[in-house]
Amino acid sequence: MTIGQLYRSVRDRFRVAGLPTPELDARLLVSAALELPLSELVFREQEEAAPGAAELAEAYARKRLDGMPVGRILGERDFYGRRFHLNEATLEPRPDTETLIDAVLERCAPEEAPFICDIGTGTGAIAVTLLAELPRSRMIAVDLSEQALECAAGNASLHGVEDRFLPVRADYTSALRPESGFDWVVSNPPYIRSAVLAELSREVIQHDPKLALDGGEDGLTAYVRIVADAVKLLRPGGWIALEIGFDQGEDLKKQLRHHGFVEIEIIKDLSGNDRVVVGRRL
Repeated sequence: MTIGQLYRSVRDRFRVAGLPTPELDARLLVSAALELPLSELVFREQEEAAPGAAELAEAYARKRLDGMPVGRILGERDFYGRRFHLNEATLEPRPDTETLIDAVLERCAPEEAPFICDIGTGTGAIAVTLLAELPRSRMIAVDLSEQALECAAGNASLHGVEDRFLPVRADYTSALRPESGFDWVVSNPPYIRSAVLAELSREVIQHDPKLALDGGEDGLTAYVRIVADAVKLLRPGGWIALEIGFDQGEDLKKQLRHHGFVEIEIIKDLSGNDRVVVGRRL
């Protein structure tokens, strides 16, 4: 079987199954199995696929058709132009979260040296990306899961920022000192209402950790804790940036105002949905 035939075989099965991005999924999985850059698939489609690589591509295809996301199959996902490793304790970084990165970078000059706390760091995608984009920044990355912290530390090392990355195992900010003097508190906390979890796609509910999804009865449990703690952790004039659900903007505005934050702004993602709330501590 040629490389082109292998790709088209996988793509066509994904199309028949009604997968939302069959061409992209097929390219990613086949190129990974063949250990080829994506661009090489087109230029080398007449070459024979090595039998072992073809078998691996078929195994990947079966997992995808069984509902496993591409990132879970490959154990990695791209985010903000960088590749991040995953494990079973972490969410897959998603493009919508890049809105949070942009919100922070728009408020930080490259020469600044902000001290940042990322609460619920998971893969470390937010923390590592900000460290890479702000070369003088420092980061404390908090997560309750030791396995998630191991993943995040590995990603920090992968991208050469491990010397400015400090992983801390804790329930929210319980291990941090009040008046820590952070310039930023950032987080993509669990924000899905408990009752809605069962309605999520099988790709999410079967493969993402529930701890990173369940936001409690109203979806706001984590925000109440984080916003209240951020007031104590931030220096005067420090900022908070939180990823939110599409219908949570007004609730978060109220919380931030209640705790004395100003310059509150709701930022939309590329799909036009409310995605990030930012505010500054007086």
